[in-house]
Amino acid sequence: MTETKKPTGELTLRTLAMPADANAAGDIFGGWVMAQMDLASGIRAAERARGRVVTAAVKEMAFELPVKIGDTLNVYTEITRVGRTSIMLSVEAWAHRARHRILEKVTAATFIMVALDEDGKPTPVPAEE
Repeated sequence: MTETKKPTGELTLRTLAMPADANAAGDIFGGWVMAQMDLASGIRAAERARGRVVTAAVKEMAFELPVKIGDTLNVYTEITRVGRTSIMLSVEAWAHRARHRILEKVTAATFIMVALDEDGKPTPVPAEE
């Protein structure tokens, strides 16, 4: 792991970047990285909401470094705010480059998830236990 930076939040998802997820130069598609971040947000928010959630918004995302084939993508999430029906998360994606034994931050964004009831309507997020 790099000495100057460390991930913020809880490790929520780890997955391996495969050739099918890459362009011809061997860089992983940004949309794939964003999808993994969305999955991690959904996992963490659903645990907090104790039920179904959907992505309502993603705020500003810029890629600092590429993800390469063979990297393990680690996605960290931190719940930063809970509203009546929404959950805001700070999400960071880090590439573990096994051959070089380093962990580098790839991108970060804010995800806003909304809790839904059985009919797909927004529902209040329960109080923490």
